[in-house]
This record gives sequence, C-alpha cells and structure tokens, in this order.
Amino acid sequence: MKTLFIDKEIKYIGAQLAPHWIYKNFKIQGDAIVAFCGECEVKLDEMVDIEDVINNEPIYSKYMLSFITEQFNVNLVEGVYRQRLLIFCIKEALEKRGFLPKRDGDDLFVNGKKLSVSIATKSLTSVLIHTGVNILSDDAPIPVSALKSDLNIDDIKDFAVEVMNNYGAEVDDIIMASTKVRGVYA
Repeated sequence: MKTLFIDKEIKYIGAQLAPHWIYKNFKIQGDAIVAFCGECEVKLDEMVDIEDVINNEPIYSKYMLSFITEQFNVNLVEGVYRQRLLIFCIKEALEKRGFLPKRDGDDLFVNGKKLSVSIATKSLTSVLIHTGVNILSDDAPIPVSALKSDLNIDDIKDFAVEVMNNYGAEVDDIIMASTKVRGVYA
C-alpha cells in the first residue's frame, strides 16, 4: 500500500471521501493511504454516516489529523474490518507513547473524551475510509481529547507516518498471508 503525508493544510469537508480523490490530487494510483492536517467541518449534506445525519450531528474540529484511504477490490464489510485495523494502528501508536486509549467500535477515547471520528463507505470502484484524530480540542462541539492540547504529542507528521506505515504493512501482510495457504476440500 502506498502512503503519503501531505505537508500542506487541507480543510476536510467530507467531499474528499470520493473515489480517486487521492489519484486525482496526488497522482497515487491503487491502494493508498494519505494523511494531512487542517480544520474539519463536515456538514450534514456531506455526511456519509446516516446515523449522524438522523441525530443532526455534524462534525467539527478546529485542527485535525485526517487519514484517507482508498482500497480496491474490497467489499464494504472487509472495508469496515480495515477501518477497525486503522483504528488499532492509531491505538498502538498512542500506547507506544504511554497513553491508554479506550476503543468503542471505530472510536477512540482518552480520559472519557472522544479523540477520533471514522467512517468507511463503498464507491462503485473502491472502499473509502476517513479517520480523523483531534490535534486541538478548542471550540469542539462535544468534550474531546486531542493529540497536541491533551496528550502533548507535538510531532504530528511523525505520528501520522508511523500510523500509515504500520497500517500499510498490516494490510500488505494480510494479503500476502492469504497467498501462502493451501486450499482444502471436504
């Protein structure tokens, strides 16, 4: 899996969760994960999570680390498994730094406050995942924890690259593991 940390700030508005967004904008074709920092504001008309729409819960973060991944030849259930794998890679990176985040489904919490948002969806050609991790907790509409303001993680790029590399290696290893077994018959 290809990875890229995008050094320029990008405001995540939900429209980036689209087929071939990574390819069109960064010329990375195929399975890939990218990360960038910036404000996050997903209004209800851009929401993919129908539950959030029904509950009238738009997403906002003054400054967030966003991961977007697009993966081909994957169905939606496998995409959700891969979304959870990404959450575990983030959780492991935090644990390595001495924190003990709690996971509830595809959400991470630190000190009882929400650290992340995440969604997986299916396009006609691929599975798309967005996972955002708060960098700052200022002006959040709900109580949140954040990498910089609460956990004092200053090197966000280093954190993001570690997560992407670990996630890509896990996905690649799973695919490789599936090629080394002999099929069995009844």
